[in-house]
Amino acid sequence: MKKLILVKIDSKYCDYLRKFDSRVPYNYNKKSSRPFVGALLTINDCMYFAPLSSPKPKHKKLRAKIDFLKIDYGKLGAINFNNMLPVTEKNIIKLQLNKKVSNKKEEKYIKLLKEQILWLNRNKVKIYNRCENLYNKYINNTLSPNIIKRCCNFKLLEEKCIEFNHQYQS
Repeated sequence: MKKLILVKIDSKYCDYLRKFDSRVPYNYNKKSSRPFVGALLTINDCMYFAPLSSPKPKHKKLRAKIDFLKIDYGKLGAINFNNMLPVTEKNIIKLQLNKKVSNKKEEKYIKLLKEQILWLNRNKVKIYNRCENLYNKYINNTLSPNIIKRCCNFKLLEEKCIEFNHQYQS
């Protein structure tokens, strides 16, 4: 089981996938808003990006589900397995968490990311089990309709990932 790392995802890639699945989240590149950050996982030999949410008061009230897991009881945000996206090395940007920061806001954000990845790696068995369980149940069509409605179409997006990376190969 690989160590988890945090990455950003290419916005052109997200835009491409959204043409085929409207549940693909938007990736904002504005410096004022939080970049689209997620954990990099491997499911059935395919790399997946599982997006993280920053901490919100609602996370403390929400219950963990097959497609949603609170990070440190919601204190550090959550991981959204329903929005996992297949990726290759070409579609991701690895985060540099040891870079020099220019202001307090950025320092606070980097501290949060470091705490998130520390917690994620301490709980990676639970995280891998959760994402593989969701993936397999989605593929085998054994999820409740409620959860299916929230999930990206993993198999279709895997095909589109290959297509995108073949089409836009450098």
